[in-house]
Amino acid sequence: MEKKFKRTTVTSALPYANGPVHIGHMAGVYVPADIYVRYLRLKKEDVIFIGGSDEHGVPITIRAKKEGVTPQDIVDRFHNLIKDSFEKFGISFDIYSRTTSKTHHDLASQIFRTIYDKNGFIEQTSEQYYDEEAHQFLADRYITGECPHCHSEGAYGDQCEKCGTSLSPTDLINPKSTISGSKPVMKETKHWYLPLDQHEAWLRKWILEDHKEWRPNVYGQCKSWLDMGLQPRAVSRDLDWGIPVPVEGADGKVLYVWFDAPIGYISNTKELLPDSWETWWKDEDTRLVHFIGKDNIVFHCIVFPAMLKAEGSYILPDNVPGNEFLNLEGDKISTSRNWAVWLHEYLEDFPGKQDVLRYVLTANAPESKDNDFTWKDFQARNNNELVAVYGNFVNRALVLTHKYFEGKVPQRGELTDYDQETLKEFADVKLEVEKLLDIFKFRDAQKEAMNLARIGNKYLADTEPWKLAKTDMARVATILNISMQLVANLSIAFEPFLPFSSKKLREMLNMETFDWATLGSTDLLAAGHPLNKAELLFEKLEDDVIDAQIQRLADIKKANEEANYKAKPIRENIAFDDFTKLDIRVGTVLECQKVPKADKLLQFKIDDGLETRTIVSGIAMYYKPEDLVGKQVCFIANLAPRKLKGIVSEGMILSAENNDGTLAVITPEKLVKPGSEVK
Repeated sequence: MEKKFKRTTVTSALPYANGPVHIGHMAGVYVPADIYVRYLRLKKEDVIFIGGSDEHGVPITIRAKKEGVTPQDIVDRFHNLIKDSFEKFGISFDIYSRTTSKTHHDLASQIFRTIYDKNGFIEQTSEQYYDEEAHQFLADRYITGECPHCHSEGAYGDQCEKCGTSLSPTDLINPKSTISGSKPVMKETKHWYLPLDQHEAWLRKWILEDHKEWRPNVYGQCKSWLDMGLQPRAVSRDLDWGIPVPVEGADGKVLYVWFDAPIGYISNTKELLPDSWETWWKDEDTRLVHFIGKDNIVFHCIVFPAMLKAEGSYILPDNVPGNEFLNLEGDKISTSRNWAVWLHEYLEDFPGKQDVLRYVLTANAPESKDNDFTWKDFQARNNNELVAVYGNFVNRALVLTHKYFEGKVPQRGELTDYDQETLKEFADVKLEVEKLLDIFKFRDAQKEAMNLARIGNKYLADTEPWKLAKTDMARVATILNISMQLVANLSIAFEPFLPFSSKKLREMLNMETFDWATLGSTDLLAAGHPLNKAELLFEKLEDDVIDAQIQRLADIKKANEEANYKAKPIRENIAFDDFTKLDIRVGTVLECQKVPKADKLLQFKIDDGLETRTIVSGIAMYYKPEDLVGKQVCFIANLAPRKLKGIVSEGMILSAENNDGTLAVITPEKLVKPGSEVK
């Protein structure tokens, strides 16, 4: 029998304060978490929503070093940007704090010390890379070298970003320190480890037997890790940015960020509720739910529970709705390549359209597999669903009521069979939406809510009250009463998903109070209830607005390609005499035309200073024939003639190949006589 809880603690993964948040974060974690919390609040359940910034770790120190500022400067900047973005987007945290707070430092130290005093850690000495010039041990990201798999330079000690392979620092070929540039040496260092192998038996039963209801992707990843066998995991590292390890002999060592960060959920709750926080983390009647992305599944389902179990006084998560990844225009979102739609930039480019993005991200939620965001789909869902279905029905129902009944909800008369069928359809929506939200199927729940608007559009289209107004106003009154009840239901059903639009709609409806328990009711608005002025709930997005976003991404992709471009390796040396055998000349293009049935070929007539010669060149993809007539080009004059598409080509025009594969014809800087030699 499923346990009934008195309250729910909802957490969402702490975003790393090393940059802004993007749509991948929103789709994977924060929008679904916010939908769920808003739903529980509407049901008047006892719930708190905990968020905050993850502010320790090596990437922050690397960015600070590059910018010549302190790590605290970095986290202050991005914590405030992230917090502001969440607030403007309607992510309704009860608290959004940070892991650099004193409350967090104290609690993380206390939890470590409690586990330490229970002999819950093991101490191990191992060899790690050490920079003798900088006098410090090197974290994985402070070591670069040649990837042993794809052999690209600049691979990090934990991963090659070129081929995506996970690495250990010792895997790198010719490793070097990013701090001093010197070659690091191996040196012994002592660290504390959480012995996950000692927790494997209870974790296996707790997850694989007791939580078969978890999402298949979450359950499957946990099973894979458990089946491989768990290994001890270091909880400390050599670094000067973080929470000092609170034991003697640990100078220069801090808590590893993976150990420190999830404790942020607890410390932020303590900051919010200093007198009652333990109720939300230690009472067996509290349900704990973590919303995360798939890269955090192992930490929240295996590592963090093992930490809490080792401490001994905390509850374990009841569910961990982990999502897969959202891609952007068919390519993996990458913060380092700027391949993302950043939330703060979206809010600037699309003011007042937070709900449009919330709707599209929920419709494309990567709940069971990776999904893709495209700007064309964003436009289509806005125009074809929010505007043409939801907004259209709301606007028609309100405008007609203002037109025929002076903006007051009319009295419902005798119902037809069709009226009864329509009322029955939307009376069942509460049960359907609840059933889906309870099992974290937010995409399907939103689709069910949108079906209400589809029912309403069909009802108005079928009954045509604007035609009946000439002969039967009593019937029109009934139709518009039913339509307005449906509109009022929409303002409640969409509240978890589209809070800004729902608020705007309730203002139009003059609904001062609303209750989730009344969803599905056919008597939400009494006859005679006055309505406010009808306004458009959503606006159509034109092509030029979307094309600008697509062009922005195209510019980013081009810039990335140019930044990552490396010239091809120089070929083997040749003797000078071999070079002198080539007769390279300058010629003037007299005629140029496309070669029939050959998309890539152009046929040239060239004045070479002695005679006119024919050359066929594969540059038709990059030049129009008429643009080349009159230009001077460089060509190899003594190349043996050969046939191309039946045309004898007497030489080769020289071109330079760009990093994107495009070709540019080589031309002299200023005009010279045809036949001039290139030396």
